[in-house]
Amino acid sequence: MGPRRQSATKLGLFWPGNGLDRLTPTAFEFKRLASRVCEPAGKASKIGTSNTEQPLNLLDHPILMFVLSLVLLWFSLRLGVFIAQGRNAKANDKADLELVTSASLTLLGLIIGFSFSMAVSRYDQRKNYEEEEANAIGTEYARVGLLPTGDATLTRSLLTQYLQKRLLFYSLRDSRELGEIDRQTTTLQNDLWSKIERAAGAQPTPLMALVVSGMNDVLNRQGYTQAAWWNRLPTGAWCLMAALAVCCCFLIGYRAEHKGGLLFTALPFVISAAVFLIADIDSPRWGVIRISPHNLISLDASLRGH
Repeated sequence: MGPRRQSATKLGLFWPGNGLDRLTPTAFEFKRLASRVCEPAGKASKIGTSNTEQPLNLLDHPILMFVLSLVLLWFSLRLGVFIAQGRNAKANDKADLELVTSASLTLLGLIIGFSFSMAVSRYDQRKNYEEEEANAIGTEYARVGLLPTGDATLTRSLLTQYLQKRLLFYSLRDSRELGEIDRQTTTLQNDLWSKIERAAGAQPTPLMALVVSGMNDVLNRQGYTQAAWWNRLPTGAWCLMAALAVCCCFLIGYRAEHKGGLLFTALPFVISAAVFLIADIDSPRWGVIRISPHNLISLDASLRGH
């Protein structure tokens, strides 16, 4: 029997079928993990400073991605036109060039389609975790009523504060403010688990196991949400997409017969628009398309009227 199961057994809460035999290590290790995150004020300020000193990430700025990709692809197209000037390609060369261009455009379309699908799946995952987190907090808020009156009132107050921090997680964009919210969230998680741990030790009953299991779900859902927000499109996929887009625009410019006009720049604009859409969906915090915590907002309104 591992140390986490032994700690649960000491509380009298571990028996087959009560739900605690499936608890993940997150809850039982939370106090140890939180102690490493909740550093003194001096260290905490260093953490916040490191977040604000991170270099600019283009993937977090879809509009900038659109502008840069449009300029790069237009330049690639014009480079192909410049190199093709003064060259009289043979008929066989033109046929081969058309074949290569068609194959490259097809491959680029597939890469864009797969990347868009990956971005949408990650967006849906973040939305699902927001719903699950709201359900976990609401369920635990109700289960806390099984605690003694004083503990129930204090724990529900902490849960309400915790809900406010989770709402701020979805709305804030500033790295410094987000770092402060993360530290406050960790402190509240530590306080919540301490309350439940003491109550479970004083009253190890099957009903108390429901409260412990519910708090474990609350803590786990926050970790799952954070992991989903960190789960972005691989850098290799972006590099491959960029390389194919540059090659395609170069080939289009090289084989084009009409060298001017707005129609000539249609391909760079279309590709840049696709890149913008993918980057916007894949960027959960800085994109135009953002996840609104409708379920958490609804839960907050419900608890305020409780």
